[in-house]
Amino acid sequence: MSGVEFFTTPGYGDRNRELFHYSQAVKIGDRVELAGQGGWNDEWEFPGTLTEETDQAFENIERTLATAGAGWADVVNVRSYHVDIDAETVAYMASKLRQYMPEQPPVWTNIGVAALGDEKMRVEIEITAIIHD
Repeated sequence: MSGVEFFTTPGYGDRNRELFHYSQAVKIGDRVELAGQGGWNDEWEFPGTLTEETDQAFENIERTLATAGAGWADVVNVRSYHVDIDAETVAYMASKLRQYMPEQPPVWTNIGVAALGDEKMRVEIEITAIIHD
């Protein structure tokens, strides 16, 4: 697989690679794809509120992008998955996108789901980034 690099975020990424056999990110040329990032910490604990969980998910995205040599300025596509999605959830996600990507809104799809990969999860976010000079 020439030109393909896989990345594991130190901490929770090491845990998930060991338990579930997957990487947090893959870089193919100048394109970076992130596995769904949730609002967990390195001990796999989740905050009490949905807004705190969303905040932590955005921090985890930033960590994982950096692991692969990218940043928020490189993000072009966001896919967010939400348990119990409502207008307040969508508005909060939009505020986070404005915070992290003030110059250029990404392509964004938000999807309501019945459940995510861990029963404690309420939000999961996938990212595509194109690294540009």
